[in-house]
Amino acid sequence: MSARKRRAGPTPDSEAVGRYKAILQKVMDTRPSGTRQRLAGALGKNRSFVSQITSPAYATPIPARHLETIFEICHFAADERKRFLGAYALAHPRRTAVAHEGPHSRPHTVYLPDLGNEARNHELDRMVGDFIQRLTRLIAQT
Repeated sequence: MSARKRRAGPTPDSEAVGRYKAILQKVMDTRPSGTRQRLAGALGKNRSFVSQITSPAYATPIPARHLETIFEICHFAADERKRFLGAYALAHPRRTAVAHEGPHSRPHTVYLPDLGNEARNHELDRMVGDFIQRLTRLIAQT
């Protein structure tokens, strides 16, 4: 079977991923402008990554390690979180334990210097976010 034929219709997995992403998209649509940028910074990723993981049109799954950060930055209500995690568990049954039992995060504000250039500020935000993610993974391994 050609790759074109295999991609012709949505697979059950992509439909399941689309369901939890639709919940996330509804949550994001009700949050203030700038939430996507804050989420990108907290994840240590660029904004296009956030677009891919928040849009049901993309089959890109959301890594379980990012869930707590998403819940925190997007201020999920308890019922939104429950619905999202239910749909996430259906899409990724093997990742459910990570999503429910994984380490919980807490916010901490870090004030960085304004470098006077939007691109350099964004790069600094990305670097700090990446460092925090790597540090968190290192701590989780101990």
